[in-house]
Amino acid sequence: MELSLHEFADGATLAEKLADQVAHRLAAAIEAKGSASLAVSGGSTPKKFFQALSGRKIDWSKVTVTLVDERFVPADSPRSNHLLVKENLLRNEASSARFIPLFHDRPSVDEAAATATQETASIGNPFDVVILGMGGDGHTASFFPHGNHLSQALDEEGPRCVMPMEAEGADEPRLTFSFSSLTDAGLLVLHVEGEAKKDVLKTAQSGTDEAEMPIRAVLNRATSPVEIYWAP
Repeated sequence: MELSLHEFADGATLAEKLADQVAHRLAAAIEAKGSASLAVSGGSTPKKFFQALSGRKIDWSKVTVTLVDERFVPADSPRSNHLLVKENLLRNEASSARFIPLFHDRPSVDEAAATATQETASIGNPFDVVILGMGGDGHTASFFPHGNHLSQALDEEGPRCVMPMEAEGADEPRLTFSFSSLTDAGLLVLHVEGEAKKDVLKTAQSGTDEAEMPIRAVLNRATSPVEIYWAP
């Protein structure tokens, strides 16, 4: 699998450089086909990147933004990735982007996942840009170690869809795009920061058990080259 490591002196520099690259890819997609798509991750790591990207001058009215994964919590919950994106990305120049959430108020996470699959089908595939993160346990998206639907989610022959996921390390039930939905993106980025995460990455690269560290599926089997953006 082709991996490229881009190292930066600090998170602020990484955020600016990644924003430049993503904006370039989105603009190129708009030029080529009239629209562009971007799937982003939550957590604390991407805030600076979101804020930088929100100021890039591209035709955001032709960009559709969605989430790689989401907690099964309302959009106004402080644990919601939707809220994180709304407050940090969907503003400034990017305020005109179309946003398609994954959370829907349904009786179960399974029903919410089915609705999200229907709602996101209009985006088209593959995504132009996918930004993944990684947890200290080696999860990415909501592919958690030993998650209840992990094998189905990581099946490269599986459908492009949003799936439910529950796992011991996940707290709330989750909604996540499947592996096949994410890993053929025009630009596939793994954004990680900190020495601890770099160590996790090294551990992941030294083994093959995807149930133990699901990030291995992306590192070893993604269709697109994985661009790793790292800062201390």
